[in-house]
Amino acid sequence: MQKGNIGVTTENIFPVIKKFLYSDHEIFLREIVSNAVDATQKLKTFASLGEFKGELGDLTIHVSLDKDTLTISDRGIGLTEEEIEKYINQIAFSGANDFLEKYKNDANAIIGHFGLGFYSSFMVAKRVDIVTRSYKEGAKAVKWSCDGSPEYTIEECDKADRGTDIVLHIDDDCKEFLEKSRIEGLLKKYCSFLPVPVAFGKKQEWKDGKYVDTEEDNVVNETVPMWTKKASELKDEDYKEFYRKLYPMSDEPLFWIHLNVDYPFHLTGILYFPKIKSNIELQRNKIQLYCNQVYVTDSVEGIVPEFLTLLHGVIDSPDIPLNVSRSYLQSDANVKKISGYITKKVADRLQSIFKNDRKEFEEKWDDLKIFIHFGMLTQDDFYEKAVKFALFKDTEGKYYTQEEYKTLIQGGQTDKDGQLVYLYANNKDEQYAYIETARNKGYSVLLFDGQLDTALANMLEQKLEKSRFVRVDSDTIDKLIAKETPAATTTLETGEAEALSEAFRSQIPQLEKTEFHVSSESLGEDSAPVMITQSEYMRRMKEMAAINAGMSFYGEMPAMYNLVLNHDHPLIKSVLEAEKQACGSEVAQIDAQIAALDAEKKQLEEAKKGKKEEEVPQADKDKLADVEKNLSAERGKKNAVYAGFAAQNDTVKQLIDLALLQNGMLKGEALNKFVKRSISLIK
Repeated sequence: MQKGNIGVTTENIFPVIKKFLYSDHEIFLREIVSNAVDATQKLKTFASLGEFKGELGDLTIHVSLDKDTLTISDRGIGLTEEEIEKYINQIAFSGANDFLEKYKNDANAIIGHFGLGFYSSFMVAKRVDIVTRSYKEGAKAVKWSCDGSPEYTIEECDKADRGTDIVLHIDDDCKEFLEKSRIEGLLKKYCSFLPVPVAFGKKQEWKDGKYVDTEEDNVVNETVPMWTKKASELKDEDYKEFYRKLYPMSDEPLFWIHLNVDYPFHLTGILYFPKIKSNIELQRNKIQLYCNQVYVTDSVEGIVPEFLTLLHGVIDSPDIPLNVSRSYLQSDANVKKISGYITKKVADRLQSIFKNDRKEFEEKWDDLKIFIHFGMLTQDDFYEKAVKFALFKDTEGKYYTQEEYKTLIQGGQTDKDGQLVYLYANNKDEQYAYIETARNKGYSVLLFDGQLDTALANMLEQKLEKSRFVRVDSDTIDKLIAKETPAATTTLETGEAEALSEAFRSQIPQLEKTEFHVSSESLGEDSAPVMITQSEYMRRMKEMAAINAGMSFYGEMPAMYNLVLNHDHPLIKSVLEAEKQACGSEVAQIDAQIAALDAEKKQLEEAKKGKKEEEVPQADKDKLADVEKNLSAERGKKNAVYAGFAAQNDTVKQLIDLALLQNGMLKGEALNKFVKRSISLIK
């Protein structure tokens, strides 16, 4: 028996391996099984080149559990004692590199993982044995053993067949890797599509009231997965069946894209557009990355453009290493090329579907748009392609490309400044009255009901010349699209607008983080008596704050609404007339007081003109302060008179509540009062 020290540059590499080399300990199984696959693939390559004359036989890799050990066995090329010295004891060398150099013209699909990949086993094992016999004629079987220190032993042993058994004596703090269910889970995660059969135990059948093992190996993987086949060989049902295998509980996908490129890098895969029922189901990290059918990760940021991380599916590329790191992804030129290729392929596929079957594309648009909008917002090169097939949907359910919609509205929805105005609604039902008002003017209204539509409107305003997007309830319709000649308007007499505004303002229910500005306008007898609008800018900023952490301060600001009174409407006219009769004489007396105080204030301010602050007598300063205080008190009295009138006027309260109800803002006690008042008015 020979003893020796492993050739490493540090005193003891094993603590480094155990704690730092791999972020996740479970990866050891992938590494060891991958080594077994490589050894098997190498043997097949040697056989095809005539360098191995023997029978290949059954090449299944076997994973087995015992009381304290986990064993991975293959019938691949095995190792000689010299090869163990080179590939196992000298960590700096890589057997795969030598192999690929020698057979580079025939073994492009083979990646070696000898070396540090093998040493990942020490993350979970207190001792590792390698029992191996080379395929070479006359080779002797040897056993290598190491207990996690740089010391190892190597000796001849009995092993009749070629190949390698890796025996892991599992550490006391890693007993989970001796559980059948844990190993089954890891094999399913990392080994489902390896190109060599991997068996874990035997298939079972139900017999005499229990499951019993059969003679048949329980093969856990599919050696020729869908993405390795040609698209021409596959039917739609094949793609759907593979999707169900990857995501058992999901709905049928909308579309799929079969990726296959040989130059300037190697890439295969299938990407699916999933059907999403709600925003809650939006999940990233559903794309699985493989390297020659070996599972690497489902964190594909960097390899796949950000907007496509919402897709599902599989990507396989030998140009991306197994132990992939974020810094590698950010710097590697191949990765950048892969990302660009996938973006182009996805855009071309969507363009093709749109062009060849627009009806189907429109039917699936509501499910597709989250992906397309995300791409347009985050990738300029995708935006340039997507403008040809990205759709606008109006409130009547009709679909248009950007160019088609621009042509449709250009004549009627251009304002006096030459701006093309895109009207939109977020909710057809909640904003129905505003939509109808716009339609009655001959305007078209888009439906922007997706979670990225506010961000999309911001971007389109930057991209499209002389264009702006406004929600249909953000102002009165004539202000939303202001024309050269405004409609004829009626005006209120001095003080009437103030009287109306104060009466209505006093009866608006207190809503948390909500403020109202009340104004009166001439909107015509046929328009609603009261309407609520919200500033496009402030509302949009608050919506953006919900998806952009850097704008969170907008989210903390109160919502600002305008309560617009239509003083052309008979109901508003009747309120104003009733208010004049009820409050006229009392308000006239207060106005006389205010006028006198105003005159006195002007006189005092005139006396201050041209003087420095210290030159003004203190008596004059005190007198001015008293006048301002009295003015404020008198205005308060007047507002109280209007509020007292409004509190007794059911029409004022009913009109306010109807406007709030129409906007989904009437709740709790205020809603209960409205219902009772409505019943009373019906009586």
